[in-house]
Amino acid sequence: MNTPLKITKIGNSAGVILPKELLAHLQAAAGDSLSVVLTPRGIELSAAEPDFDAQMAAAREVMARRKRALRELAK
Repeated sequence: MNTPLKITKIGNSAGVILPKELLAHLQAAAGDSLSVVLTPRGIELSAAEPDFDAQMAAAREVMARRKRALRELAK
């Protein structure tokens, strides 16, 4: 898919309008959250996982408790 998108001013910010074909491909709808990741080729846009924040909080807790073990494994 190679669809040019126009950047539109929205208050003090800017945004793009995603065509319905792109939203269908992302399996997203208006009001959903999207995840943006910088890659060597540009940016990657994907539907956000609903439990991602909870998973990251659990990972940070484990990393804090096992800091020494992780440091040794990194050597």
